[in-house]
Amino acid sequence: MLFFSYFKDLVGQEVTVELKNDLAIRGTLHSVDQYLNIKLENTRVVDQDKFPHMLSVRNCFIRGSVVRYVQLPPDGVDVDLLHDAARREARGA
Repeated sequence: MLFFSYFKDLVGQEVTVELKNDLAIRGTLHSVDQYLNIKLENTRVVDQDKFPHMLSVRNCFIRGSVVRYVQLPPDGVDVDLLHDAARREARGA
């Protein structure tokens, strides 16, 4: 639940999602659910030469099980908040 809570706070910010098939998509985070399924708007493919068939996609839904990485905006990471939440979760509170 730690990551779900954190990603909910990032709604409206631009993120890059790298999938397990090496496709990387950059877009505005529209929504995320408890399974870390992600909906992106205003998307664009990072490597357009490798995935030209994805150039026309502007909005997409990404199933959480196919996500390898999510790159967050540098100013969007509140390290202190993550540390506190991780400590609370480790204690079972």
